[in-house]
Amino acid sequence: MAKRDTIEIKPLARVEGNGGIRVEIEDNRIINVEVQILEGPRLFETLVIGKTPEEILSLVPRICAICNLSHKYASLRGLEKALDVRIPEVTDLYRHLMHHGEIIESHSLHLYMLALPDFFGYTNAVEMAVDYGEIVTKALQMKALGNKIMRAIGGRMIHGENPVLGGFGKLPDRECLLSIQTEAKDGLAFALETIEILADLEIPDHMERDTQFLCCKPPHNEYGYYGDVLITSDGKEHPAEDYQSVIEERVVSHSFAKRSSYGGRPFTVGALARVNLLGERLKGEARKAYDGLIHDRWLRNPLYNNFAQAIEQVYSLEGVIETIDRLTTLKEPETAEPNRESGVGTGAVEAPRGTLIHHYMIENGRAVAADYVTPTAMFLDDVEEFIRESGERLISTKTTVDLELQFEMIARAYDPCISCSAHLVTVEYK
Repeated sequence: MAKRDTIEIKPLARVEGNGGIRVEIEDNRIINVEVQILEGPRLFETLVIGKTPEEILSLVPRICAICNLSHKYASLRGLEKALDVRIPEVTDLYRHLMHHGEIIESHSLHLYMLALPDFFGYTNAVEMAVDYGEIVTKALQMKALGNKIMRAIGGRMIHGENPVLGGFGKLPDRECLLSIQTEAKDGLAFALETIEILADLEIPDHMERDTQFLCCKPPHNEYGYYGDVLITSDGKEHPAEDYQSVIEERVVSHSFAKRSSYGGRPFTVGALARVNLLGERLKGEARKAYDGLIHDRWLRNPLYNNFAQAIEQVYSLEGVIETIDRLTTLKEPETAEPNRESGVGTGAVEAPRGTLIHHYMIENGRAVAADYVTPTAMFLDDVEEFIRESGERLISTKTTVDLELQFEMIARAYDPCISCSAHLVTVEYK
C-alpha cells in the first residue's frame, strides 16, 4: 500500500491576508500542491456597476489597505482613458511621487519585517530586533516615510480620497515636499546598507526552475511602475487593452482566487519580474545596486524577489528626491475634465506585488462593466510549481518542519496580497 502524507500550513504566516499551503505526498513524491486563498470572494467588479467614476474611485481602494493607492492609480488610468481625460505632466509627476511612497512603504514592510527574519534565522521581526535592533528601527522609519508620502498625496495614509479624476483635490505645500525629500535622502543611506547586507546572504537553490516574467513597459525607455504595454520574457509586447488574450485566467476549486497563465504556463510578476525585464534601464545608485547583485539565478529563484524589492527601494527613494526637485519648480496643475461620457479604458500599473489591471466600460457616465486582475492572482500558479520543485528535491532529506519553512519562504518571497486576489463572482466545484 502506498504511503501517503499531507503537509498543511494554515495560516500562512507573515503575509497579507488569510492563506494556506497544502502539499500531498505519496511514496516520497509530491502528488499535489495547493496554495489556498481562504478569504471569501470580494465582489468589487459587481459593486462598481452603475456607479459614477467618482464613486468607483472611492470604492476600489477598499480592495486592499496596503495596495490602496495602486488600485486608485490603475482605476484612474483606466477611467481617464475611457473618458478621454488628458492630465498635464505635473499631475503625472505627483502620481509618480504618490506611487513611490506606496512602493517604499510596502517593500520596507515585507523586506525587513516579513522576509528578512527567515534569512537571519528568526521566527519574526520582534525576535530579530533583539540582535538587530538598529535594522528594525530604521526599517520602521522607512515604512513611516512611505506612509508620510501616501498621506501627503493621498490625503490620508489608507484609502485616501485626494487623487481624483483628472488631478488632485489638494496638493502638499513646498515645506511638506522638502521635508519628505530630506527624509528620503536619509532613508537612501539605509537602503544602500541593505544592499550590502543582502549581498552577503547565501540563497538556497532547491526550488530553482525556469519560469516566465511579465510587467508593464514604462514609456521613454525608463524604469517605472506604469505603462500602456505589457512585456513578457519571451520578448513580446502586448497592448494593455489586450490583457485578456495575454493573461489566461481560470477558476480552481481550492481557492477563492482565479489563476493565471501565459502561453499555457505559469509566470511571475512583481519586483523580480520588473528587475529582470527592465533592470538595464535603472540609473544612479539603483543601477549600481542592480549591477552588484544581479546574476543568472535571478531568472530561476523566487527568493531573489526580496533582493529585487531592495533595489526598487533604492530606485523609489531616488525617484522621490528627483521628483520633488522637479515639482518645487512647477506650478500646481488644474484638474483635467472628461471629454466624453462613454468609452472603454484599461489602466495598468505596477503595484508593489506586480502588474495590476483595471478595465472599465462606461456608458453615459456610469460603469456597465469592470474587470480587475491582481498580481497575486497572476503568480499563484508559479508559487505552486516552485513549492513542488522544492519538495521533490528535499522530501527525502528534510523533516516536515524543515519542509514547511522552505515552502513558506517560497510563498512569502512573492509578498502575496491575498485580499486583493479574491475577486471571484462564482466558484465552480467539479
